[in-house]
Amino acid sequence: MNFGIVISDFEFRSMIDVVRRHFAQKRNPKSAFRNPKACVMHNDDLDPDNPFPDPVEIEITDVFDLHTIQPRDVKAVVEEYLEQAYHRGFASVRIIHGKGIGVQREMVRSILARTSFVVDWTDAPPGAGGLGATIVRLTPRTN
Repeated sequence: MNFGIVISDFEFRSMIDVVRRHFAQKRNPKSAFRNPKACVMHNDDLDPDNPFPDPVEIEITDVFDLHTIQPRDVKAVVEEYLEQAYHRGFASVRIIHGKGIGVQREMVRSILARTSFVVDWTDAPPGAGGLGATIVRLTPRTN
């Protein structure tokens, strides 16, 4: 199993800043890295509540950690993740939703209940997240 990499929201935003500076340098190579103030990208069209409007591609592995996903995006992200995992032929996946009070666990499980290619699901074993993760078994994909 590939357990993937879990990064904090701060680390993710820092990585995005580095990528943006890289592309800013390509557009304006004389100033992007030489002047720290030039590293800040201004765009009047950006939503002030969404500093990262561009989609971020996440590597699809058999483990998906929801801790870095905004709660408002969890439903759509889990649905898309399951589709991608199924199309890549995974037999099972582990979705890490956290223990908390169970809100995200129930949201994930309601999505699993209505997903046609999900065979079943169960709590992860204690060493793999216990109540904070769900193991999902997918139907074998036929070509």
